[in-house]
Amino acid sequence: MSNKKRYRTLRNKASVLILLIITLSALLTGAMLVVLFRVGLIPERFSATAWMLPITVVVSCILGAILAALAMRIFVKPLDELVAATKKIAEGDFSARVDEKVLVSEIGTLVENFNKMAKELEGTEIFRSDFINNFSHEFKTPIVSIRGFARQLSEKELTEEERKLYTDIILSESERLASMAGNVLLLSKLENQQLIPDKKAYSLDEQIRKCILIFAKEWEKKNIELDIDLDEIIYIGNEEIMSHVWINLLGNAIKYTAEGGKISVRAVCKAKDIVVRISDSGMGMTKDVMERIFDKFYQGDNSHSGNGNGLGLPLVKRIIQLCEGRIVVDSEAGAGTVFFVYLPI
Repeated sequence: MSNKKRYRTLRNKASVLILLIITLSALLTGAMLVVLFRVGLIPERFSATAWMLPITVVVSCILGAILAALAMRIFVKPLDELVAATKKIAEGDFSARVDEKVLVSEIGTLVENFNKMAKELEGTEIFRSDFINNFSHEFKTPIVSIRGFARQLSEKELTEEERKLYTDIILSESERLASMAGNVLLLSKLENQQLIPDKKAYSLDEQIRKCILIFAKEWEKKNIELDIDLDEIIYIGNEEIMSHVWINLLGNAIKYTAEGGKISVRAVCKAKDIVVRISDSGMGMTKDVMERIFDKFYQGDNSHSGNGNGLGLPLVKRIIQLCEGRIVVDSEAGAGTVFFVYLPI
């Protein structure tokens, strides 16, 4: 039953109950007066029928008004507050709440569900605003950079070195923009589905090795030592989607590891889970940064912000959630970072 229908039903019940209370009050008051006259508690000179009717009506009205006011407070006031709060929600004020201290259980359930809905809407609105602001900022930066260096290329007095430098920057920013757009589209797609499609059995350890080779140029340039120990693992999943997990985690490990550092990659198949451990000897993270690394567009290290867009780890987390697995991070500032990926067999 919708909230609107439930509200109408409860209001009708309240109106009927109030009328019933007033009618019963009148009948009970009249009966009480008759009994008092019969037992002699009221003098005989006041026992005339002419006195009984107005007294009964007055007392009934007073009692009925008191009881009706109580009934209105119990039944109708919460419903009126609910209507007012619903109006605020419709106008965009998602902070509206209704007092949950309601005596009637049916109204209390309605109020409780309304407050839950309002809280969810408020959280969604905050997320939407943050997402739009961050999205606009992150997309604007490379676009401004591309436009600026494209204008520089139109200058006739540029040297060949300057022309090559500006061209390389434009290509780099274009690739960054394309990567960001691709991640946004993929993340949006995955957030709107509940199952991983097109699953099939494939070699997970071989997939991780291929992803490591993708970054061969980067880790060789930084002279990073690789320690790889992978069990033979057959995993049932979507190979293309899972590749985003290893590419993002390995890419971050290489990016944040200093020259001459070390990266370790382990994969073991246990009784219930496949456990993949990727560790680096990089700069590590503070506790505050660790709490936010899976937030969209968040980049804890400003010195490397130009190399990423803050969408890689949220994408990794969503993929692992769809696989019914989990990801755990352990890090300490200045002491490197370890990511554990648990995938159910």
